Amino acid sequence: MTQDTRLEQLTQWVNSLPNWEHAVLEPASADASFRRYFRARGTDGTAICMDAPPDKEDIRPFVEVTHLLSATGVHAPQLLAQNLLDGFLLLEDLGNTSYLSQLTPETAKDLYADALHALLQLQQADCDHLPAYNERTLRREMELMPEWFLKTHLGFSDEQIPHELIQQTFEDLIESAIGQPVAFVHRDYHSRNLMVTPDNNPGIIDYQDAVLGPATYDLVSLLRDCYIVWPQAQVEWWVDCYRKEAIAAGCYPQWISKPTSNGLISWGCNATLRYWGFLPVLITVTANRATSTTCRWY
Repeated sequence: MTQDTRLEQLTQWVNSLPNWEHAVLEPASADASFRRYFRARGTDGTAICMDAPPDKEDIRPFVEVTHLLSATGVHAPQLLAQNLLDGFLLLEDLGNTSYLSQLTPETAKDLYADALHALLQLQQADCDHLPAYNERTLRREMELMPEWFLKTHLGFSDEQIPHELIQQTFEDLIESAIGQPVAFVHRDYHSRNLMVTPDNNPGIIDYQDAVLGPATYDLVSLLRDCYIVWPQAQVEWWVDCYRKEAIAAGCYPQWISKPTSNGLISWGCNATLRYWGFLPVLITVTANRATSTTCRWY
């Protein structure tokens, strides 16, 4: 069995912290990166440990965005301890109950009300130092779709791909994006990254790639979720709830009072193109890591 040196180092660091001297670490989850997460069980409760190898992952953006979100009042995990040199964090444990596991027609109204309210809160975050989700970035992400999804994943030849139609679609989506007000954008604000919590619901995770971008991006990520589908009439009702709360809060009132259906359709397309582009990349990268002796996945 391969020795997990990083896990040993992480355990030693956690055990050196006050009140965590006898904590035992167990696998919690991994994401589509080199980060890994463990749950530390100590005498006073549990916490989440992030392991981010410094030569492969920079945890400073996660720390910085955590502070930004905490200042807005949303429920980002509290930073309990940090070791930036070695790439270790000890975080508040938000539990195992994701929105995706709890969403039903009966629970959706209350859960989405909380998520939409939290979205408006996080959109008030100070974004001055966040990277811009600009035309160049949008174009780069969408262009992954024909190369990785159509060619690599589906096996299309170059002649089979309608390049002119795809490029015109990209231009239309970019035009829609740059015409919107900008705000804090989580980029993956959906049911797998929202945790059901007893206080200040929802708990929000996986926000380290936040940017300054189009104001409807996260709204569409939430309501046009890749993992769960709702009737169009229900989605439009939630959009109207968001619109009314945004106007009441003084958030971009002139812009958001306009019909939002076209914006939802446009950003639904953009999110889908981004997903189709990234998915084959992640499948390939994850498969390569799974066979590597330098990385263990849980």
